[in-house]
Amino acid sequence: MAEEEEAVSEAAFSLQNITITDEIKDDYHYEEVSADDDISLHEDDEDLSKALQTVQEQTKDAQVLALQSVLTSGKSVAEIPQAMDDFFCNFLVRLGMSRTLDCFQTEWYELIERGLITVEDAGLVPDVYTRNQQLETENLSLKKDLEAYKQSVTKTEEALQKMQRERDFHRMHHNRVVQEKNRLISDMKRLKAHYASYEPVLKQLSEKYQNSLTQKMLTSLERDKAMGQVTGLQAALESLESGYTKQIPETKVGHDCTRKKRFEGPTQKALREARQQKFLVASSSCDADEDAEKKMGRRDLKDSEFPVDAEGAPDLEQAKEHPQPLKPGQYQLSSILKVHDFAVGCLALHPRKKIVLSGGDDRLWKTWGFPDGNILLTGEGHTDYLSGCCFRPSGTQLVTSSGDTTVRLWDLSRRGCILTLRGHCRAVRACCWHSCGDFVASASADGTSKIWDVNSERCRYTLRGHEDSVNSIEFLPFSSTVLTSSADKTLSLWDVRTGLRVYTFQGHVHPCNHATFNKKGAERPHVDNLPDKHGVLGDTIASCDSSGVMKLWDMRKLLPILSIDAGPHPANQVSFHRSGGLVALASSEGSVKVLCLAVGQLSILRGPGVEVRCVRFHSQEHLLSAGADGRVCVWTWAQ
Repeated sequence: MAEEEEAVSEAAFSLQNITITDEIKDDYHYEEVSADDDISLHEDDEDLSKALQTVQEQTKDAQVLALQSVLTSGKSVAEIPQAMDDFFCNFLVRLGMSRTLDCFQTEWYELIERGLITVEDAGLVPDVYTRNQQLETENLSLKKDLEAYKQSVTKTEEALQKMQRERDFHRMHHNRVVQEKNRLISDMKRLKAHYASYEPVLKQLSEKYQNSLTQKMLTSLERDKAMGQVTGLQAALESLESGYTKQIPETKVGHDCTRKKRFEGPTQKALREARQQKFLVASSSCDADEDAEKKMGRRDLKDSEFPVDAEGAPDLEQAKEHPQPLKPGQYQLSSILKVHDFAVGCLALHPRKKIVLSGGDDRLWKTWGFPDGNILLTGEGHTDYLSGCCFRPSGTQLVTSSGDTTVRLWDLSRRGCILTLRGHCRAVRACCWHSCGDFVASASADGTSKIWDVNSERCRYTLRGHEDSVNSIEFLPFSSTVLTSSADKTLSLWDVRTGLRVYTFQGHVHPCNHATFNKKGAERPHVDNLPDKHGVLGDTIASCDSSGVMKLWDMRKLLPILSIDAGPHPANQVSFHRSGGLVALASSEGSVKVLCLAVGQLSILRGPGVEVRCVRFHSQEHLLSAGADGRVCVWTWAQ
């Protein structure tokens, strides 16, 4: 370390030594001072303050030299940059400017002593080679940037050209599409005009076809009736000729729905053969499990016979009361019954007693007395909400459907589930019991409906055809026809004897939530031992959709009769009064809307204000509505 300090001090001293040649001449005269005099001067005049100042100056010079050695470490002497003051001193020495040199040194060191300038502020004089290297480095960097900019410009030009080509292609394609669209519009206008010219002819032909079909049906019925009378007369004549009286069997309408043997006319025979042919074609198109259900040769011995439309009897309890048109008045809220803890999803009436069945989101079904609301029975077993319920016509059993994809049969005397029907792959939305008590129908969110045989405990048919969830299902009383409503905005009529769709009603623009038949005419009389197929029973269908629109359909003409917009809130269920003159609608806005068909007036019944899930007419003068709060409102007709 001492050697380094000596080298630094020598370097500093060599920088301060200035040799003045004899060639330099100025007006200043130098006096020679002997070494002895200098030493004696220092020895005589030296004091403590000057000694301290000298030490400080040497310390600062050592720091400056140390800084220069750090900056120039690792480099040769030729590569060490010069300090700013050395550069000026050497420059002035080379030019022989001695007086300027003296002035510069005087001012320079005076500023340093005062602290107005430091060595760090002065810096170093860059070497020409170092500067050239810096400039070359900058030059290379600028060249690289220039190359990068050139590449970016090239890529941008290529992308622009590609986008221009794509723009031209899409513009050409757009022009072609516009031309095709204009051509299609002109073709559609031409076809509409052409169709409009044929529409009167088609309408006339359709009317002629309907008239001829009706005439043919009447003729066939009269012929069958005449042939039946001829057969009866022949049998009576044979009995008289044989010497004894033979009683001719008389066909009467009974409560059972089994098929009875009777004379079959040519028309009925042709219809039967056509149905069998249609049945065979449908069976061949079904999958393996459905083939096992539908093939006649593999029927179960316990299978029930499907009912015939011409047979069947009205419900005995309904026949006791003859529904009459209600006198002018309106429904008023008489009581509110707390039945379930959660929303009530379905209501059903006992066929003979004043008992009401309800199912709710609490996974329970309950039977309770009307009008007091006392709970009689409670059933549990479903693992999800109850969506539908219905009593068996005998009143001893009931069926329920649930969101757990099952349909369950319950025996009221055993107070338990006696049969669980599984086959749907999604939630079951509704269920109903046929008037003969041998069949149960179910509708599911998987887009299918099923006809279950209670006696053989299996699915007889799966009704496929709807494109979305089937939300309701109902049998036409005393017939083999079933009605379904679906979220695909249609209603469908099905023949349960073949499992085929007979007709589809189209007219709703929103998903259908419920559909039902009117019950008027359940006590229709007998006419010539042949019930009237075209009587009042089930001649009208009421349906509702998710936008609150309610529609009435003519069952015989298969045409819409009336459309009422009771929205915009969804309509959940519709119900006919037994007189057929009133239709009740359960609305999600928290009200029940009643339509009087005689005057076309729609009245609104407001209760607790919660969503109304289901509605049902009870007896002649009462109306039941159940809501999302688990309560049932009882409405009474007041004149």
